[in-house]
Amino acid sequence: MELKKMQEKYAYTLARVGLNVQKGQTVLVEAAIEGAYFTPIFAEECYKLGAGNVVVHYLDEPNLKVAAKYRRDEDVRRVEPWESLQCTQYLEEGACYIRLEGVDPALMADVPEDQANAIFAHTDAIRNIMRKASRERHCQWCIAMIPTKVWADQILKDVKEEERYEELWKLILKLCYIDEDNDVVKTWEEKNARKRELGDRIDAYEFTKLHYTAANGTDLTVELTPDSKFGFGKRKLPEDFVRFNANIPTEEICTTPEKYGTNGIVYASRPLVLGGKSVENFGFRFENGKVVEVLAEEGKEMLEALVKMDENAGYLGEAALVEYHSPISMSGIVYYTTLIDENASCHLALGRGLNNGKCSDPKYTFNDSMIHIDFMIGTKDMHIVGTTKSGEEVVIFDEGDFAI
Repeated sequence: MELKKMQEKYAYTLARVGLNVQKGQTVLVEAAIEGAYFTPIFAEECYKLGAGNVVVHYLDEPNLKVAAKYRRDEDVRRVEPWESLQCTQYLEEGACYIRLEGVDPALMADVPEDQANAIFAHTDAIRNIMRKASRERHCQWCIAMIPTKVWADQILKDVKEEERYEELWKLILKLCYIDEDNDVVKTWEEKNARKRELGDRIDAYEFTKLHYTAANGTDLTVELTPDSKFGFGKRKLPEDFVRFNANIPTEEICTTPEKYGTNGIVYASRPLVLGGKSVENFGFRFENGKVVEVLAEEGKEMLEALVKMDENAGYLGEAALVEYHSPISMSGIVYYTTLIDENASCHLALGRGLNNGKCSDPKYTFNDSMIHIDFMIGTKDMHIVGTTKSGEEVVIFDEGDFAI
């Protein structure tokens, strides 16, 4: 593999398929400082597509770690006016934005939970500025990964050290459906068409609730609304809407459930990274939509703080379906980044719903919150039964995969 050439093709995929950069448009970039080598490659592909400006801001988590150790909790959490302004000015002028994440799973291992939670609160508050723009201004946005040596060393320990970095690149390219010869635009158009067809097929059943069970103890019922659609259907788009892919890679189809309709217990099947700190082996118990108990031996304090970030943080905002035998899951690797791990597994998200506005039927409610945190629940034996409006029960998932 000619690495430089494939890095350029990856950058093109993010700019063209991910963001779909328009002529003269500003591209706002949040990039992990460990991945600074990649941002000029990405910027050049944006300019080739006609971008008017590419503005890069770096997320310096090693420095945030040091700051959290010495600064007051409220100071770490606070978003400074200049941090807000550097985002809002461009977004108000019609910019699109991308988050290029890096991974250092061990960086925050020695950080106390309260400090890690403060770091998460700070970075997430800044990202909420972007999310608000995407909802209100319909701007394109995308989240993707930058392969780094430290990430490769953490997750590819069975590979010779000198080969890990390039091996990680090969892996990420494969998961993003990029090879040396394919037309990535056509490949992703075909992939998206298949996902829309599957989503529309599920929506045709008009499910009112989903019942998840697994041998790990998961026994959870999630109520849906008439507006909880997995497919694209006949959704009306704004005249100035630009199609884009919000996550690269992605395997999910997802929807927003009824805020007050989740009951039971669910256990996570993969680690969750918050503020750079990994939390494993946890679960939640829900009553009438809300988390009423955090189930965890380690990281419990951090998870309890998460569901109390605001009055709605403990309710669900997303239910996503992903087959166990998906490409990411079958790679056999835990990536320690939600972007990739969530696309290896069915998952739920605490906090803000995916849908804008209110439900069309006032009997139902979509959740709104300052957070949107995905956690993975899919297992090899996951079983999901959907109940239709007429009361019929239909098996949606059996042994971890789609059954319809």
